[in-house]
Amino acid sequence: MIFLGFSAGLPFLLVFSTLSAWLRDAGVELTTIGFFSWVGITYSIKFFWAPVIDRLPLPLLGHRLGRRRSWMLLAQCVIAFGLAGMAGCDPQTQLGLIASYALLVAFGSATQDITIDAYRIEAMEPRYQGAMAATYVFGYRVALLVAGAGAFYMAEGQSWSFAYLAMALLMGVGLLTTLVISEPENSIPPTTRALEASLEVAMGLGRKRTPGERLAAWLVDAVVSPFVDFFQRNGRLALVILLLIATYKLSEITMGVMANPFYLDLGFSKTEIADITKIFGFFMTIIGAALGGVVVTRFGVHKPLLAGSVLIIVTNLLFVYLATSDPELVTLAVIISADNLSGGFATSAFIAFLSSLTNRAYTATQYALFSSLMTLPAKFMGGFSGMVVDAAGYALFFFYAGALGLPALLLILYIINRSALGEE
Repeated sequence: MIFLGFSAGLPFLLVFSTLSAWLRDAGVELTTIGFFSWVGITYSIKFFWAPVIDRLPLPLLGHRLGRRRSWMLLAQCVIAFGLAGMAGCDPQTQLGLIASYALLVAFGSATQDITIDAYRIEAMEPRYQGAMAATYVFGYRVALLVAGAGAFYMAEGQSWSFAYLAMALLMGVGLLTTLVISEPENSIPPTTRALEASLEVAMGLGRKRTPGERLAAWLVDAVVSPFVDFFQRNGRLALVILLLIATYKLSEITMGVMANPFYLDLGFSKTEIADITKIFGFFMTIIGAALGGVVVTRFGVHKPLLAGSVLIIVTNLLFVYLATSDPELVTLAVIISADNLSGGFATSAFIAFLSSLTNRAYTATQYALFSSLMTLPAKFMGGFSGMVVDAAGYALFFFYAGALGLPALLLILYIINRSALGEE
């Protein structure tokens, strides 16, 4: 799971904040950089093809490797190809081509996320899922360190093209892991089959005589049933829960689009940014995540979820102070520490929350829906971040990013007051 987490985390920054830094370093305008963040919307719409990955094996590869591993291997090859393509482009003359390759990388990465999430839950019994998630997150964070600080160091010593080519080669970690691991066993329980059968009958597809009827029945089982299951289990609060998922990361992800351009515009070198925001920030994130896990175990999921929401808003306001004061490395280190600590804490609480909502029978599809909703609004809002900075400056932008966290805070308070989701 550490190696699979590494493979999942490696492409993310390379089409997000690291790409923003490359483009800014090449003299690309902030507004254009902001629009590039829309490439990440691919992660937010992966629930559209998650049912296909959840139920269908790939031809040829699926027979040899199994459903999960075959999709995983294909996705990893697509990522490596896309990163190599980006490495061969010039951002000053080939922005459109870079955007196309970045979109390919994001699509492959989102597909890989779907398959790894499904593998993680299916490979081990429920009592080991905490350990599986913890090791996955650790590998993911190591990959963020490599794709963040590692790419900055390589760009400083060689070039951005060299850095992206090296990242393409590092996808070999995921490829080798996929070839070594075993395909997990997965069977549909009787209760799930009963739900699917009842939905087929309700839609007049119980007999499934023609190919068209069989295809329609498959779509009902793979696409409709996971959503019906979720709304049946959560009742009236289902929409509130989905709104919370959609808004919880809104502030954090929107701020992240302009973070690296902000550090560069303050006058910090790429090496200084790598030292403080990537390496030092990495350890603070791990500490925050560990702290979040301990607090969730002690107090349940709701109170840590609320605390994480408050911390995200507060740390955005710390960036307002950084934008209006003299740029000092010590100040940057303190604020980055607070930001990464709170981000790790909030992420740990949020993963626990999402895990509590997922039905094991529809893990891949439901988890893809939750994680897509988690990032879709934030990616859309992040696309306008460059326009906000150009129009109002960094200080007002960070204040605006902090205010985007208020809806999630109010939704958590509503859910807690309703006491609708029992805590352990």
